[in-house]
Amino acid sequence: MRAEGNIPTSPQIAQTSLCGDGDEDEMKVHRVYALVVRHLYLYRRSLPRIMEIFYWPFLDLVIWGFITIYLMKFQEQIPGVVTFFLGALILWDVLFRAQQGVTIAFLEEIWARNLMNLFASPLKPGEFLAATMIMSTVKVLAVSIVMVACAGLFYSYNIFVIGVWLIPFVLNLVLTGWIIGVLTTALIMRFGQEAEVLAWSMVFLFQPISCVFYPMEVLPGWLQAIAWVNPAAHVFEGMRGVLTAAPEPMAHLGWATGLNLLFLGTVVALFHWMFEFCRERGLLVRIGE
Repeated sequence: MRAEGNIPTSPQIAQTSLCGDGDEDEMKVHRVYALVVRHLYLYRRSLPRIMEIFYWPFLDLVIWGFITIYLMKFQEQIPGVVTFFLGALILWDVLFRAQQGVTIAFLEEIWARNLMNLFASPLKPGEFLAATMIMSTVKVLAVSIVMVACAGLFYSYNIFVIGVWLIPFVLNLVLTGWIIGVLTTALIMRFGQEAEVLAWSMVFLFQPISCVFYPMEVLPGWLQAIAWVNPAAHVFEGMRGVLTAAPEPMAHLGWATGLNLLFLGTVVALFHWMFEFCRERGLLVRIGE
């Protein structure tokens, strides 16, 4: 007959094996060092992690630096700073949510491990994109209602002071958001989990040249040339023109619409090409694994 008095129970065994006893409970520098080195190695070939260190602080500096220059140069000519900034913030969020609606819909299928089930069905890539764009529109409407209501409630700000121009401005920003969203989705599909961070960061790559909070003339000459081919920059330039009673922003709206249609067609074609590339090489199976 065995004596059972000193036999440890299963929970005690598990706790001992995980936490140790005696000297094993003390913090060891070499174990801390090993874990730190393990995480540092992740930065060697990870562009998203490197961006986290270098790009985002640089982005903040650039954006707020241009805002500061704008306020210093044109403070006497700005009729209402709140009107500019709150309006720009609301319109920027339209673009951001439009992009997120497309990209997050794709990521949710990856996280649920449902991507292969979808594309094993008769679903076509174009149909998938159409569904994500509809979801994007729904999110834009919901978030915009909340932001407009809160801006009116807390700051007595009325976004509708922009007038009927608000409609083409918003439509163009939604198109720009779709362009960035489809591009991001194609990159995630091609490069897998490593590129998932682009779902939240890609849109901000375009923010400095979108002239959200400052006019295009604040930018250096070489950067103005790049901003000129960004549809969002023309939308925000047009918004500032309306608020300052400048001539009707038909030129900016024309540029924004033309560029949006060109880029949207390009990124949709890129998505289809990338889908076929990944399908032929079996990369779709490995996404999210």
